[in-house]
Amino acid sequence: MKNQDSVSTEFHDVQNVLDEHLSAINENTIEIQSLFDYLQEIEAKLEKMSSRLDQLQLTQGMPLQKPAIAPLNQAEKNLFLTLYTEDQPLSYKELSDKSQLPFSIIPECIAALISKGVPLQRLFVENQLFIKMNTEFKELQAKENIVNLSLQSFM
Repeated sequence: MKNQDSVSTEFHDVQNVLDEHLSAINENTIEIQSLFDYLQEIEAKLEKMSSRLDQLQLTQGMPLQKPAIAPLNQAEKNLFLTLYTEDQPLSYKELSDKSQLPFSIIPECIAALISKGVPLQRLFVENQLFIKMNTEFKELQAKENIVNLSLQSFM
């Protein structure tokens, strides 16, 4: 009998230890689940912040509307590419040299680009006219290819 009571007590002790272990596992599972939920919430907030930061960097605080640009002919494309790749304002002579277009058609091409919706900036320095492409438009062109230029159009 004593042996049977001893075995019963041992089983009861083992069952108590297993119950405590199960309780600890359940508590840890709840803690892990709450940490996982918290991490998902932080991840969602981080994604929103990243999206807002991207938008701010793209627009520099001002919403840009995607301009509608009419199709360009080959001379206009060459001049567009010259203005697009230059950071400094260029004179008509520099535009002619870099785009390899005749000097006489540069004013006509600039007027055509402006009338087709390409935002250009005109600067006067010492009574000489310089032309530069709008920086925000350059960024938008780089990201969305608004003018629809391809490598084949320049070859």
